[in-house]
Amino acid sequence: MKSQASSAAIFLIKLIEASDCPLPQPEYRFDPSRRWRFDLCWPEFHLAAEIEGGTWVKGRHTRPQGYENDCEKYNSAVLQGWRVLRFTMEMVKDGRALATVERAVNEFSMSSSKHTFER
Repeated sequence: MKSQASSAAIFLIKLIEASDCPLPQPEYRFDPSRRWRFDLCWPEFHLAAEIEGGTWVKGRHTRPQGYENDCEKYNSAVLQGWRVLRFTMEMVKDGRALATVERAVNEFSMSSSKHTFER
């Protein structure tokens, strides 16, 4: 289901481009000792977005081993100081993902004395 997650990430990037939100870095490798990557990342805010593909069709992220691997990845990211937002494709399509990203970027940019954006 990686292709679905990738298409969802591309769709979310297009939504972000149409907003005033800073653009993320796609496929950001956050752990040099592992091959783990975030679907989207704003390194300046230590913020990442993961889009879980196949949630309704028993894709990799919802099967036991895939779910466990994701837990390991997300726990490692949090222990390294990352804030990880998780979305489904439906959340990307209906705008909830963009709204959450905008809110997170605004909150984290204010806490690091950076400017906020207006939508």
